[in-house]
Amino acid sequence: MLPQEIIKKKRDGLTLTTEELNEFVRGVTDESVSEAQIAAFAMAVYFQDMTFDECRDFTFAMQHSGDTLDWSDCDLRGPVIDKHSTGGVGDKVSLMLAPILAACGAHVPMISGRGLGHTGGTLDKLEAIPGYNTHIDVAEFKRITRKVGCSIIGQTAELAPADKRIYATRDITATVDCIPLITASILSKKLAAGLDALIMDVKCGNGAFANNPDMARALAKNIVKVSPIPTRALITDMNQVLGHSAGNAVEIRETIDYLTGDHVDTRLHELVKRLAAELLIMGNIETDLNSALNKVQSVLDNGQAAEKFSFMTSVHGGPADLLDNPEDYLERAPIIEPVFVPEAGTLTATACRDIGLIVVELGGGRRKSTDPIDHSVGLTQLAPLGTHLDSQTPLCLVHAKNKEDFEQAKAQLLKAVTVGDGKVDKGQSIITEVI
Repeated sequence: MLPQEIIKKKRDGLTLTTEELNEFVRGVTDESVSEAQIAAFAMAVYFQDMTFDECRDFTFAMQHSGDTLDWSDCDLRGPVIDKHSTGGVGDKVSLMLAPILAACGAHVPMISGRGLGHTGGTLDKLEAIPGYNTHIDVAEFKRITRKVGCSIIGQTAELAPADKRIYATRDITATVDCIPLITASILSKKLAAGLDALIMDVKCGNGAFANNPDMARALAKNIVKVSPIPTRALITDMNQVLGHSAGNAVEIRETIDYLTGDHVDTRLHELVKRLAAELLIMGNIETDLNSALNKVQSVLDNGQAAEKFSFMTSVHGGPADLLDNPEDYLERAPIIEPVFVPEAGTLTATACRDIGLIVVELGGGRRKSTDPIDHSVGLTQLAPLGTHLDSQTPLCLVHAKNKEDFEQAKAQLLKAVTVGDGKVDKGQSIITEVI
């Protein structure tokens, strides 16, 4: 079956069969389908959409383009569960959620990605920890997940390899924002990890891929519908940075402060607790929301979640005393200076996407895939909406490698915020409870 005939059929708005989708994905995997053909297929889907059956078949074909993890030989003591976020600015939820769930008795084999565009990547953040190895084979991944309860790594060559190739092409052909392609990309990796349950954190707002509620709901509903395992979704706010930092080393520090109780951002805590609680119910560890929320809070209060994070990072090659001495290991930028607004007033709005791009411009993200990452740069003490800013209360601290970068970031930050008078709708971190 020629790939161009499959592309032509979808281009013309016809429905592809299971066999045709399997054949196309096989060609992607063995590279008999070219990058140009992948691009043409993605663009055809972008304009013609997919039926539910097509999206399901495409997802399963990509899931089975490589290995699927089987945990039956691991004698696990709890369910295999995970969460996926559609990406945002300052989103360090995975770093907090995985050790919390592990401390509650679950197993979390988390396959994460790097930063894309204005959004930060969990792998880039973890690699701010000296020695942390995000590239391990499947056997080691399973061993650490069983031993620690959680492991966070990058996509391996064995799991959903077709997705890796298709996504790389989508990224450079303006076909990222396509609901059936997003659904198949997310679920193929998560299903290949052998999960018992999954929760989606679908971001919505000016700092998210889904910038309006209708699109966020459509994506959430499609993923939940296509997934063959228990799957739920929360639609969450991304009209302001999540937490009080954005960057790599600075988000690791915020994660440590959160897990140890040294500093807890209220909106971030609300989201982390709710995602964790939903997964504990889905994994049959807890039976109702109140008991699940109490369980999450208890492992934070007694230090078990922090211990799991420390255990995970050390087993992956990081320093054993990271939580006790983070300043000894996390890179510190040469320039750390505050940004003050020119006239006092209340922070009423932020262009969250623009703030994410400022971190990229500082060197904390990539313009192209080969760019190196400066783990030390970023933003901290970001003021939440509703904060009264004046000559004593800064908008944030900029962590930059030189004075020139600081000045550029300062100018961009002042353009990215609105300061005025009156009441502000601070918004809830969770927009829609559960889909």
